[in-house]
Amino acid sequence: MSEFDGEYHFSGETVQDDGKKPKRTRKAPDIAGKAGKIGKIILAVVAALLVLSIVFGSFYNVTEQENAVVTMFGKVVRTDTAGLHFKIPYLQQVRMVDITTHGTGIGYSVNYNGQNITDQTNGIMITSDFNLINIDFYLEYRVNDPVAYLFNSQEPEEILRNIALAAIRSTVVDFTVDEAMTTGKSAIQSEVKSKIAEDLSLQQIGLSIVNITIQDAEPPTQEIINAFKNVETVKQGAETTINQAKKYESEQIPEAEAEADRIVQQAEAQKAARIAEAEGQVSRFNAMFEQYVLNPLITKQRMFYETLEDVLPGVKVVITDGSTQTVFPVESFADVQVNGGASNEG
Repeated sequence: MSEFDGEYHFSGETVQDDGKKPKRTRKAPDIAGKAGKIGKIILAVVAALLVLSIVFGSFYNVTEQENAVVTMFGKVVRTDTAGLHFKIPYLQQVRMVDITTHGTGIGYSVNYNGQNITDQTNGIMITSDFNLINIDFYLEYRVNDPVAYLFNSQEPEEILRNIALAAIRSTVVDFTVDEAMTTGKSAIQSEVKSKIAEDLSLQQIGLSIVNITIQDAEPPTQEIINAFKNVETVKQGAETTINQAKKYESEQIPEAEAEADRIVQQAEAQKAARIAEAEGQVSRFNAMFEQYVLNPLITKQRMFYETLEDVLPGVKVVITDGSTQTVFPVESFADVQVNGGASNEG
């Protein structure tokens, strides 16, 4: 039997056999173990986030309105169109480029209220007849080369604007102010579009022109506007007068032609009548000449008497024997009174 030392040992406490209350001893907490567990949790979370970041950073979606330019270490790898695509995370970068059609005003700007504000610097231009005109354009463009758009220039839109201004000025100067405001608009738009497209192909900034249209064209000041309005009014009045004159002409010409035809026909009728009358007189003369050949004296007397009747239609003709004793009236015997002579009934 071992020697008893006066103490009883129990689990977790020591009891002394001296009649006093036993003392409890506490076990020290395991701080290092807890810290290790927390570190493992944090590491797991970081690892999970890293994995998620890698997974989600490896795929990207491109819409129908965009193109994606993929670069790695500053070098372009490829250009992606619409769809879901993969890239190497953290090594490859993706830049989206909007390829839809955009528009901008040249010669005017739009304020926050949606009102157009005239750009006096870029909107006023000179024409071939040395007049000034305030002409506004609306330019529509789109990105046709995303790589060139991103890397060939810093501000491609500003370059496009300058190209458009140069093309507009070099074109408007070839037209008169009247043409630029009225009939020459289509020709100006077509020529400006062609020049812009040619310059863009040379500059290689990744943009292409879709269309350019003239929004408005008017004189730059109110006085000139009023003057041009007066000119237009006069032109319209002149056109009205010309149209009225043409209408009067179209009405009078047929009438004049009809009157001319009537006169010609009347002249032709008179000509035919004169010719017929002359031919009749010729026939009559020929007949008289035949009688004259047969009886010259009698024919002469007859012609003499008939001529007297024609020349003196209201005078009574009598034939005497040279004295006043005997009177021979040419007409039917009637009472004939002759001054200083006698009247006899045959």
